[in-house]
Amino acid sequence: MKPSRHSFPVIFSAVVSFVALSVLGCGKLPGKPGPEPEVARPDHVLDFDTLYKQNCVACHGDQKNPGPAIWLANPVYLATAGEGNIVEVLEHGRPGGLMPAFAQSGGGMLTDRQVQVLAKGMIAAWGKPDALSGMAAPTYKALLKADPAAGRKVFATYCASCHGANGDGAGGDVKGSIIDPAFLALVSDQNLRSIVIAGMNPDMPNFHDQDPAHPLTDQNVTDVVAWVASHRTALAGAPLSEAAAPIPAPARKTKHETSSPQEMKP
Repeated sequence: MKPSRHSFPVIFSAVVSFVALSVLGCGKLPGKPGPEPEVARPDHVLDFDTLYKQNCVACHGDQKNPGPAIWLANPVYLATAGEGNIVEVLEHGRPGGLMPAFAQSGGGMLTDRQVQVLAKGMIAAWGKPDALSGMAAPTYKALLKADPAAGRKVFATYCASCHGANGDGAGGDVKGSIIDPAFLALVSDQNLRSIVIAGMNPDMPNFHDQDPAHPLTDQNVTDVVAWVASHRTALAGAPLSEAAAPIPAPARKTKHETSSPQEMKP
């Protein structure tokens, strides 16, 4: 039986398809991955810029745009902390604050090598060897015994003009309370210390630039952090300690107050 003339187009199309596949091979089959490079496994990424954007920029900002947490593109902070402390924070996070552990050893996603890339990359990108030149810089971690009562006086001298006499922002240039227990529940003492030493974003000066003629000493920093932290409460609504109590305003007499006998004129 001979094929009809109507079957020739079908046979011709099949032959053409077979020849095309024979020439091109199977590399162009629909759905087969192309020759583009494969996406790297997350634990194989070792580029600093990529790692920083994926893990840090949302909280700490970048070189031009600070974030809500301490600005890492800060030479004074990097010089004070050093690579070792930065690695420690990346590995284990900051207990008592919002900074989580990023290393796999601490429950995070980064390998030890990626943690090293981040720490070294920050210092290489934003650090300055002479950032603390000529300064008696406070230590990164508190080593001295804290005196919250003395810190209250330090606050009045160095901080009240911006944060208000009592730290609640009233009458200061910076609105918002830094002694609110809700705020203090989100930050650790070490976070507060780092902010006092290195400053916060472009607006808050560091320990030296606040008053170059009389920079904050290590003891000053330790004491003022203790005073601010003393407003932290274990439970919302719990009473503050005596050292944390607001500074009372001078008493004023009103026209309705009765004068004492000694003040009465004959």
